[in-house]
Amino acid sequence: MGLTNPLPPQGHEFEALKNGLTSFNESHTGNVFREKVSSFVKDESGVIVGGILGEINWNWMHIQGLWIDENIRKGGWGTKLLSCMEEYALSQKTTNIRLETTTFQALDFYIKAGYSVFGELPDMPKGHTSYFLQKQLGI
Repeated sequence: MGLTNPLPPQGHEFEALKNGLTSFNESHTGNVFREKVSSFVKDESGVIVGGILGEINWNWMHIQGLWIDENIRKGGWGTKLLSCMEEYALSQKTTNIRLETTTFQALDFYIKAGYSVFGELPDMPKGHTSYFLQKQLGI
């Protein structure tokens, strides 16, 4: 038995850690429904010009990223993508959503969409603040 120096994990090493942690967690919570889900905005040629990525687990949707190309940013696509993901969450009986954003991203956008800040990390990244937001759907 020995400890390795911190290095990027190999695929099988990451999976071993993930599987061990999942087994431990589920020994306390029971089997956890997990699903990765996304939605995209594509131009006439099929090129992705926006999208949203999320994952459902422990009855929460975690929005992992939302991006809209600068050329279409004022077209309401962010709101449409976020609403689409919220509707999908509800269809899966998931009523809680969480996400994070930073001072240079979209804090006001999410607050306008009904999300509330429940935590902050100053200087993450340096010179900025990361905000953690949540929303309960159907209330």
